[in-house]
Amino acid sequence: MIEEYPLSKKLLALSHVWENSLAGNFVISAKGAPEAVMDLCHLTEDVKKDLLVNVNIFANNGLRVLGVAKALFNKKTLPDSQHDFNFEFVGFIGLEDPVRESVPQAVQECYDAGIRVVMITGDYPSTAMNIARQIGLQNSSEAITGAEIESLSENELKERLKKVNVFARVVPEQKLLLVNAFKAIGEIVAMTGDGVNDAPALKSAHIGVAMGERGTDVARESSAIVLIKDDFNSIVSAVKMGRRIYDNLRKAMAYIISVHIPIAGASLIPVLFNWPIILYPLHVVFMELLIDPACSIVFEQEKEEPDIMNRAPRRKSEPMFGKNVVALSALQGLFALFFVIAVYKVALFFGQTINEARTLSFITLIVTNLGLILSNRCWKESILKTLKNKNKALGWVAAGALSFLVLAVYLPFLRQLLNFGLMHLIDIIIAFASGILSIICFEIIKLFFKKSLS
Repeated sequence: MIEEYPLSKKLLALSHVWENSLAGNFVISAKGAPEAVMDLCHLTEDVKKDLLVNVNIFANNGLRVLGVAKALFNKKTLPDSQHDFNFEFVGFIGLEDPVRESVPQAVQECYDAGIRVVMITGDYPSTAMNIARQIGLQNSSEAITGAEIESLSENELKERLKKVNVFARVVPEQKLLLVNAFKAIGEIVAMTGDGVNDAPALKSAHIGVAMGERGTDVARESSAIVLIKDDFNSIVSAVKMGRRIYDNLRKAMAYIISVHIPIAGASLIPVLFNWPIILYPLHVVFMELLIDPACSIVFEQEKEEPDIMNRAPRRKSEPMFGKNVVALSALQGLFALFFVIAVYKVALFFGQTINEARTLSFITLIVTNLGLILSNRCWKESILKTLKNKNKALGWVAAGALSFLVLAVYLPFLRQLLNFGLMHLIDIIIAFASGILSIICFEIIKLFFKKSLS
């Protein structure tokens, strides 16, 4: 092969020129869109019409159709255009590219999650619509071709984009046009691609998604995400993972606010009202040693909520930490503070020493802290249901907190260091009962915010 005439926006066909040294001439092979190849062969309209019947039969059965032509050239200098060759029409090739079994389900998951799926392809319109029907694409009975896209005004294209989901006979330059048009009507656009010519569209999209297996380096470098496995289901899994991470970040932030309210309150209130000190610096340090792993490990490992792929996408303007999350966190924290202070004051009222009252309130604080972790694991389900969902990190954090608490109360050195008093069984029961009551309150609060936190 000595020359290639590449595919172009004006002519959807490419030709290869081969040197035949024995005959002293050139052999040219052409392949491409059926209508483009028939045009290269300069066929009459009646012949084209008859041949297109076969193309439609192939395309309606979901086959990708290529036209094939050949030519001989005897001059020494090759022409600039493919049209300068005297092509002879050879026929059509129908290629079957079966839809993967996982794709229809993945497309349906997108629809359940409020995500619109659009097909942009260089295939024949009938082929594209047939494949669209196979994968369950909505409004698969209508398609816009690249030529139509070019002929529409900006406003006309925006109106068509609101309904049409299949775009056929599209060249790479028109992909960029479509991406920008979708953005102009307010859509958040994720664009997939693998070729060098896809790079502008991938770069322009809010989220460029490149194929990692068969994609070019240019496509990968232009994208925000590169798929290790070139499968549409991978994109759906990525959306699911992203939603889980977003949820868990919000839960961790809500927990941070709520757990620090009782700590701050128990440190400041005694100072303001001239009471004996409840929390010393060592107590706060111990609490932080419990809080940090809960935020960074426990919530990170939390599984997604059951309805995570049945929610509409959040609005672009919606903050991650909205007023409803702040209100939930504040109320949980205030209830936790109430029980910690109540236990402390009641213990003093019944004649227990300051160290014993401090110990009781600290145990209550630990139990409410664990309760806040459990309650914020899922805002849609109760603690009893979420306990069935395994989270190894939670078990280690809870075991570590309770183990240190036992040592702090019953090991003389630590008890003296932390200014604690020796606890009896009834004291432990009272403290744990208060902590459990606070957890019940957390769950009641959660019910009021259930719908607004979806």
